[in-house]
Amino acid sequence: MIKVAPSMLAADYMHLDSEIDKVVASGADVLHYDVMDGTFVPGITFGQGILKMVAKKPIPMDVHLMIANPIKHVREFAEAGAKYITVHQEAANFELRDTLRAIREAGCLAGVSVKPFTSVDAIADVLNEVDLILIMTVEPGKGGQKLIPFTVDKVRQVREMCKKAGVNPVIEVDGGVNLETAHLVTEAGAQMLVAGSAFFKAQDPAEFVKALKAMPQAE
Repeated sequence: MIKVAPSMLAADYMHLDSEIDKVVASGADVLHYDVMDGTFVPGITFGQGILKMVAKKPIPMDVHLMIANPIKHVREFAEAGAKYITVHQEAANFELRDTLRAIREAGCLAGVSVKPFTSVDAIADVLNEVDLILIMTVEPGKGGQKLIPFTVDKVRQVREMCKKAGVNPVIEVDGGVNLETAHLVTEAGAQMLVAGSAFFKAQDPAEFVKALKAMPQAE
């Protein structure tokens, strides 16, 4: 079954506690936590302090580090309560392999992400060192964008790469996921869907999550 990861980026920051309770009550699988530093991406969002508070809630935390030099901050986010920590290939660069190992050594599941215009070939040599691959289906750094059509092919490419390599990391997508677009990426191979605006604006979040989990999956 498809897993659903509502994104805190689209939550009402004035009422974070009740917004997270809404995620928990909806039956979602994990809470997606976007960390932006104003350098790797234009915006600045949450830090470790908020994560420590959120980690008290009964839902695993999927931490997406959209920051420069992520290896410097891995242990802090692990200690703050992350289950998954995902870093960008473009940000980690030559330290990517070391960064992924640091995530695992810190006791978390390791993820790698690529932007829409980065070739999936850039992560081919670390497929056996990741638990999760996050394909950005919009440009990272801003919520509410529409899914970029060509990124669906990238999901398919990653699935085939993993099959050939004999590995089975979770394939996650982030950006423009809603009830109209979700089937495109799940049919291509996505197994975890990050949904921000579509989740928090849904009339019935539990029904929204249920509908996403029922999306057709790749054979």
